[in-house]
Amino acid sequence: MPDANRGRPSGAREVIAAVLLAVLSVSATGAAVEAVLRGIDYRPYHARRAARLFDAVGGTLLDCYPSNPRGYFDIDLRAPETHARYQHLAAKRRFEAVAGRAPYAVECRYNALGLRDRPLGPRVAGVRRVVLIGDSFTEGQGVREPDMYAHGLERALNAAGTTRWEVRNCAARGADFPRLYDTFAEVIPYGADVVVYAMVLNDPFQSPAFASRQGYLNDWVRRQGRRTGTDDQASTGGSRLWSFVHERLENRRVSEESVRFYRSLYDTPNRDGWQRTQEAIRAMAESTRAQQGVFVVALWPWLVDLERGYPFEAAHESIRRFCAEAGIPFHDLRTALAGRSAESLWVHPVDWHPNDVAHRVVGLALAPVVDELARQVPLQSPGRRVPIDSGGVS
Repeated sequence: MPDANRGRPSGAREVIAAVLLAVLSVSATGAAVEAVLRGIDYRPYHARRAARLFDAVGGTLLDCYPSNPRGYFDIDLRAPETHARYQHLAAKRRFEAVAGRAPYAVECRYNALGLRDRPLGPRVAGVRRVVLIGDSFTEGQGVREPDMYAHGLERALNAAGTTRWEVRNCAARGADFPRLYDTFAEVIPYGADVVVYAMVLNDPFQSPAFASRQGYLNDWVRRQGRRTGTDDQASTGGSRLWSFVHERLENRRVSEESVRFYRSLYDTPNRDGWQRTQEAIRAMAESTRAQQGVFVVALWPWLVDLERGYPFEAAHESIRRFCAEAGIPFHDLRTALAGRSAESLWVHPVDWHPNDVAHRVVGLALAPVVDELARQVPLQSPGRRVPIDSGGVS
């Protein structure tokens, strides 16, 4: 039988052998990594995503997670008694899909205004009222109600014992401008000694030109991504190694896009949107003063790179400078959270909202700020309710 390699230079045979050996080595390494990932039950992101269940009238919502790493989530949707209690929140197939993929949950209950608080009514004479305006960071997504910083702030303020305080959580997940102003206009007629606008970097108006260039952004906080009808039943089959590599590439892309987007909100690309946002904040401050209260901006940082290299210093500085020029008190919450591992402050690895630890730190940090500001306002009986005109900021 003729030798297929006869006449072929030995150097070429060595190159072919080396390439074959490299291919076999890579394949063996890939197979070994695949086996390890399966052994540790690594699951692709779509199989580890958070979920929500909520009733038709908006009175109850469950934030649901695929694991319970700190043992914090107190509801297990797989338990028969839990299923009986919450099965009205979704159709059977949807409920079972979420229970199978993200069974650990926290309950959120809402009042008639859609706020995670007891019903809001007139002020009580002799009691200082603090109103929190904000989004999911302040509402407490993924955080049990007693652990929300609204309650922590109230406990800290009342600890001195010299003045009675109540802190009302008037934040709503997903709220940015103009909805933030609409919520403010709805609740400020009830009165407040101090209004804390708990700002998050994604709050500003977006100019039409800026918004048209952005498209969909699957950022750090919105890591659930776009859903399809089969997402809740997504398979964990296929290559775990491919999912592992793809997820890390996707994480890098999301990080780069998120940084670019949030920096741009406070820079030239969104100049008109940031200007409208400043006007809305000024209007809220003026309306609060008209109600004989004090308005303060408390800025949440994104929970990334808090120990070093925080990427949004310029945005924080833009907000601080605006508040100084407008005569609006400003407090940067990053000061209280700096130096901590960002991961230690997340609700869950797939949900980067502030957890109960972050809420506790923020509640304690805000207490002396709020107390000092309230001293500018005489303690008095509730005044008349003045309607607030939302014109010009919608």
